[in-house]
Amino acid sequence: HELPSVLIGNPAALFTAPRLDAPGQTFSSKDMLGKVWILNTWGTWCVTCRQEHPFLLDLSKTKSVPIVGLDWRDDDAEGVRWLARFGNPYDVVVSDHSARIGIDFGVTLAPESFVIDKTGVIRYKQIGMITPDVLNEKILPLIRELQK
Repeated sequence: HELPSVLIGNPAALFTAPRLDAPGQTFSSKDMLGKVWILNTWGTWCVTCRQEHPFLLDLSKTKSVPIVGLDWRDDDAEGVRWLARFGNPYDVVVSDHSARIGIDFGVTLAPESFVIDKTGVIRYKQIGMITPDVLNEKILPLIRELQK
């Protein structure tokens, strides 16, 4: 689903969060400045996230864009098991137990994804699952343009 968002064209919320994929370490969104990237909100409890997951795995194999996973409103142990079982498409995975990061991004459900440009500005928001059509017709062309 594509809905207009007041976030498009505005700076993405800055955050620092514990890494799910590297216990004891944190990740800051500032680490992505200078890169075009995708923030993908997901949860182990989310059926649609499970349906979207193979498309993210395929995208990650292309190495065309870094993907940061935001394990939203979830249990760390469950998230780790889920990624071990279904594969990990993310360059970095962070935990958002309190949903604070999700709130700052205006997340209302999972999955939701954001394309963020090199300067940290949100350029696209996908509410719901990233499908091959959305990926090929909207997200990848935008990423290629932003990477120039």
